[in-house]
Amino acid sequence: MKRKGLYFLIALALGGVGAAHAQDMAPADSAPSMDSSSSYDDRWYIAPTIGGYYNDTDRNTNSRQIYYGLGVGRFISPDASIDLFIDRTKRDVDAAVGGGSWSNNSYGVAARFYRGEWNAWRPYVLAGVMGSNHHNRGDSGFSPAAELGVGVSKTVTDSSDVRIETGYRYDWDDKSQPAQDGYGDWFLGFSIVSRFGAPPAAPAPEAAPVAPTTPDCSTLDSDNDQVNDCDDKCPATPAGTIVGPDGCPQKVVIDLRGVNFKFDYPKKGAVDASEIAKSLAEPSSDSVAILDQAVDTLQRYPQVHVTVAGYTDSKGTDEYNQSLSERRAKIVYDYLTAHGIDASRLEGPIGHGENDPVDTNDTDAGRARNRRTELQVQQ
Repeated sequence: MKRKGLYFLIALALGGVGAAHAQDMAPADSAPSMDSSSSYDDRWYIAPTIGGYYNDTDRNTNSRQIYYGLGVGRFISPDASIDLFIDRTKRDVDAAVGGGSWSNNSYGVAARFYRGEWNAWRPYVLAGVMGSNHHNRGDSGFSPAAELGVGVSKTVTDSSDVRIETGYRYDWDDKSQPAQDGYGDWFLGFSIVSRFGAPPAAPAPEAAPVAPTTPDCSTLDSDNDQVNDCDDKCPATPAGTIVGPDGCPQKVVIDLRGVNFKFDYPKKGAVDASEIAKSLAEPSSDSVAILDQAVDTLQRYPQVHVTVAGYTDSKGTDEYNQSLSERRAKIVYDYLTAHGIDASRLEGPIGHGENDPVDTNDTDAGRARNRRTELQVQQ
């Protein structure tokens, strides 16, 4: 390889740096940069190299020679890379042993082991093995060779590094000079590493752990009974169950308070809904208004079913009071159905006579309150 080859290798190195800079200048959304402190770049790269030898004096050549080469490799972990490489040098034979020149091409693999952060100056050690091909006037052939060295590397862009390394290479060449069975040369090299393709995406930031939160029970109603979970003492009541303020099933009575009947009313045969005003205690308009509110409530809550039950005071015989209580339940039952409440939602009418008084039967006012009809909500 003549001087033109050296120029070509230098041009290749400069081209690699140019490509790396072009990638750096690409729009930010085209290729996200790598987070060098927590990851590494495993793209393939080329590494043009130029350097010099300080030759073993047993070679009987000029002690200092230029070499140049090319490597192809990639990082296999954040702290280790592998290169396949080829390099070449041309040595001038000392005049004392006849003059002339000979060349040496080496083909090998080298591993580098680094320390430190990815984007800092990173020292490394180098180990390589190769085949060394010699060309001289008396011989042309291969011999094994190996090298050890140290160096430093620096990432200069997200697609390029520089490397400077020095080391010792031993060549088991026993053919070039029959009196010698190997040579050890010191070397110093400079490489520009150019990676190909888009830089790897930065790792997604770790989401901050979210502290578990306890839901506010005052905003929850797990069984949909209109009582929040904080106050609900019966948290699993079936759907449609009527509950009290504590969320537990509760017997609800629409007692139609204020809908009281005149003494001994309604009379037998006067239980039609149109006769209800004649049977109610005065003022009857207020009592009818309470019944109309009950009709409105039942229309707004069509899932509610009620039992229509009538009661009397203690005046009269049990048999008579039983019949009277049934008439009172019947006249209210008919009033509800006449105002649009479906009979399938009403149980009864049922009479309870003078049982279950809500007030004393010893006074006129107490007995008046006991002459009543109730709408008992079914659970």
